[in-house]
Amino acid sequence: MTDLAGKRIVVGVCGGIAAYKAVEVCRRLVDAGAHVVPVMTKGAEHFIGRTTLSALCSEPVQMSLWDEESPIPHTKLGQGADLVLVAPATARLLGAYANGLSTDLLTNVLIATRAPVVVCPAMHTEMWEHPAVQHNISTLRSRGVHIVDPEDGRLAGGDSGKGRLASPEAIVAAVRAELGPKDLAGTHVVVTAGGTREPIDAVRVIANRSSGKQGYAVAAEAARRGACVTLVSTVDLPAPHGARVVAVETAAQMQDALERLWDSTDVLVMAAAVADFRPVACADGKIKKDGGVPNVVLEPTPDILCALGAKKRPGQTVVGFAAETSDLVANAQSKLARKNLDMIVANDVSQPGVGFQHDTNAVTFLRPGQALESVALTDKRAIARELIDRVVSARS
Repeated sequence: MTDLAGKRIVVGVCGGIAAYKAVEVCRRLVDAGAHVVPVMTKGAEHFIGRTTLSALCSEPVQMSLWDEESPIPHTKLGQGADLVLVAPATARLLGAYANGLSTDLLTNVLIATRAPVVVCPAMHTEMWEHPAVQHNISTLRSRGVHIVDPEDGRLAGGDSGKGRLASPEAIVAAVRAELGPKDLAGTHVVVTAGGTREPIDAVRVIANRSSGKQGYAVAAEAARRGACVTLVSTVDLPAPHGARVVAVETAAQMQDALERLWDSTDVLVMAAAVADFRPVACADGKIKKDGGVPNVVLEPTPDILCALGAKKRPGQTVVGFAAETSDLVANAQSKLARKNLDMIVANDVSQPGVGFQHDTNAVTFLRPGQALESVALTDKRAIARELIDRVVSARS
């Protein structure tokens, strides 16, 4: 497969035991037709030799800002790259890149480039889970950097846990995805995320456990693939790179925002968990418990998705979600037909690791007249890619 033919990829290698995997990554990229330019940090030399990468890549390894043939190697490398890949990326590299610190040739290239960047962290579990590292990861993601999360597995020193560098196959797949076609260019994609909150009084609400992570992942994937993205959200997560966020809280506010956006919407992905009921009246101030148990009378919230599905025009694509705890397929099929949807994404949130508040999900895609398509438990960003693939297919 030579699908990366003509692509110039700068591969940065940091000082970690996983540096040996960079050899296989570079070989696979070259085999796919890419022109691979290796950049090593000084720390990487403790784990892998320059000769090895130079022999496998398209150009000799570069390491220094000062002793290379070009007087400004970082600028030339950054400007000439179609993509910059860092594998493995250490905690130090993540911190320097997130804070704009140009400490060596590799960080200079990262700061100087406008090309897409894919970063593949690898470190011990304790380091990966440290709040500072996770903050830097969030910062980079919010700027559009594609992070290939580390895997669970054996680590250096006999330890085991999350922090193992992703497999060469996964890393090359991420590169392919980042350099893939912008198949949603010119499309306005509206995504909803999070759970609505319906006030009981000044301090209490009726809510649900939705974290908004799946909706944000969908918005990020749509933006990466060229769409103009509006994210209607009830949660305070970092905005995906390239997405405009409209903040709402209640079902009524979400409905109002979507009604205003509807005429310009090409694709709606309703990933938000909208409350089905709300109090008929919201008490002024805080209800005090010494007044006894309050009588909270509920009424249905507007069925936003049903209303929008009913007035869907030709060329619009509407995707819903069905979070169920029983009869997953039957309930999802009913919702698909009843709300005039083009696709529904069903998940059984009673299963371990699925849905609300998790970083993972397992879903079944249902489309009118087509066979069910299930995706086993995986990262929510992978679910987002699967979802957008199907949206593109349906619109082509």
